[in-house]
Amino acid sequence: MGEHAEEKETADQKTRRKVDWRAGSGRAAGVLASVVRWVGLVFAAILVLHVVFVIGEANPDNGIVSFVRGWADGLLLGFKDLFMPEDAKLRVLINYGIAAVFWMVVTAILAKIIRRVGGSA
Repeated sequence: MGEHAEEKETADQKTRRKVDWRAGSGRAAGVLASVVRWVGLVFAAILVLHVVFVIGEANPDNGIVSFVRGWADGLLLGFKDLFMPEDAKLRVLINYGIAAVFWMVVTAILAKIIRRVGGSA
């Protein structure tokens, strides 16, 4: 009976030594792709929130509004002066809206590439 217990332990140890690296890399790629998608979603949400604050004429001296404006200006990249309509609210809506769509599209493409390279298509 003692010999059988020793054989089982040895078999368990052999099982533990085998690591399926492909499955692990696929899971890691899936997690990384999900993080990338969430980052894009958060960036787009910040930009949209800024648009809502501008169109709704929120108090620019409010801490939340100024925090969102600071982040939105940083995420705007080269879209700030892409379109220059006379109406300031329309300008913010168009330019920040395009930037929000840009972040969603770019992060979706990047997440798809990460999943394919990582093997978790």
